Parts: sequence; structure tokens; C-alpha cells
Amino acid sequence: MDNQLKTNLLNLDTWLRLVYMVIFWVLLYVVGTVLAILVVLQFFFVLVAGERNANLMRLGIMLGTYVTQIIDFLTFSSSFKPFPFADFPDDSREPEDED
Repeated sequence: MDNQLKTNLLNLDTWLRLVYMVIFWVLLYVVGTVLAILVVLQFFFVLVAGERNANLMRLGIMLGTYVTQIIDFLTFSSSFKPFPFADFPDDSREPEDED
């Protein structure tokens, strides 16, 4: 076996990253379910009240940022481990104005 390949296969950091990747893959599907519920709630809130719910908008922004962080980690674009290994993203980005 090639020495470089053997070194790569025995790299503990890579195998540990796989464990984190599985955790974040599961979290991605959980967040997807939460986002689906949020979308339905926001739609019915607009349907009934005639305006968007600010709390749901902020949650949507935070979850969108979180999903981006997870995808960046899963695709090796970043070595940053998102929540629960870091703080949950904040809602500092402003929602767009309604048309």
C-alpha cells in the first residue's frame, strides 16, 4: 500500500470529522423539518393576520444561516463546527421589506 494512502487512511482527524459529519447530516434533516413547519406557520400567519410574524422571520434567518454553516462543514468548505459545538447563529441580518 502506498505510504501516503496508508497515512491518509489512518488519520484519526479525518475519521473524527466523519463522526461530526454524520451528526450534522442528521441535524440538517431535523432543521429541514423545522423549516417546513416554520414555512407553514408563517403562511397561515400571513393568511390570517395579513402580515408576517417578526419572530418567525428572525427564526428563519437564523435557521438559514445555520443550514449554510452545516453545508459548508459537510462539503469541507469550512472546518468550523456549527451549533451545538459553537454558538447558534444570530439574527443580525435584516429581513427584506415586503413588496
